[in-house]
Amino acid sequence: MKSNLLFDFTVDKPTCTIYINRQFQAEQKRVWDAFTKKEILDQWWAPQPWKSKTKYMNFEVGGRRFYAMISPEGEEYWGVQDFTAISPIHNFQFVDGFSDKDENINNQMPSAKWNLDFSEDIEVTTVNITIKHKKLEDLEMQIQMGFKEGFTMTLNYLEELINKQKNNK
Repeated sequence: MKSNLLFDFTVDKPTCTIYINRQFQAEQKRVWDAFTKKEILDQWWAPQPWKSKTKYMNFEVGGRRFYAMISPEGEEYWGVQDFTAISPIHNFQFVDGFSDKDENINNQMPSAKWNLDFSEDIEVTTVNITIKHKKLEDLEMQIQMGFKEGFTMTLNYLEELINKQKNNK
């Protein structure tokens, strides 16, 4: 299903920042829950046919989500999201990083600060995501790893999930 909802993905190399603006045809609370509840995140936080598996998630300032992206062949790629700020249903921030299965951070891989802002206008929720890297090399590595394509697929998967939930009401 093709929609006329906003989707914008911009890379700003001088500031080492990615800006993503995406709209969903749903109320803000539903979209917020999709980004902040592990049982919903695991249904969409991976580009198909990959899967997401959260080992644990403490959604609070100072808390962490520890999860794996699982390839179709069963290979696990672990990551963390360390939550640094939360303003319920409007904003949350985290620092992400790659890790091993024991939560040891892989400093050879890029890490970034994420800021997610949520707003609603008549059951259309806009999520503005800012991903800030410390250095250009990290930003370029993330892009070379297929982040734009993968995250676009992932957000489209979320849109499908939201539409399915609305149709099952």
